[in-house]
Amino acid sequence: MSAPRPAATQQGDLPDLNVWLALALAEHPHHRAAQTYWHQAAAPRVWFCRVTMLGLVRLLAQPKLMGKAALALSDAYGVYLRFAALPEVGHCAEPANCESHLASLLGTPTPARLWTDTYLAAFAASGGLRLVTFDKDFSRFSGIARLQLAPR
Repeated sequence: MSAPRPAATQQGDLPDLNVWLALALAEHPHHRAAQTYWHQAAAPRVWFCRVTMLGLVRLLAQPKLMGKAALALSDAYGVYLRFAALPEVGHCAEPANCESHLASLLGTPTPARLWTDTYLAAFAASGGLRLVTFDKDFSRFSGIARLQLAPR
């Protein structure tokens, strides 16, 4: 991967797990769209948070998802480490006011299946990050900068 091109964002991009997974797997159905994002629309700084890092490693090691291509946990963690070693990629600690953003997003009824999405939206909002995703469920959260990727 080469360095992402600059984009108009605040502190950088927080890709959703679905974007990291599509970037990691050439055979992923959204890989091409994720690559286009990376090379043409990504912010100069792209962040993992603990949730997206753990999720990427878990999914890469999950036989139900990966089948025979499932990686050992140490190898899946190695995929994360290769991303993290790129100069434009970092690990963002939870912003100090993330909890209050999370509470405010829960002011409207939220299905339990969107709990992690709600957290990522709060993380992005409180960190001044643009959330990048293929998931249209994030449109329900107002007040977050979001880049909606279209599958190809």
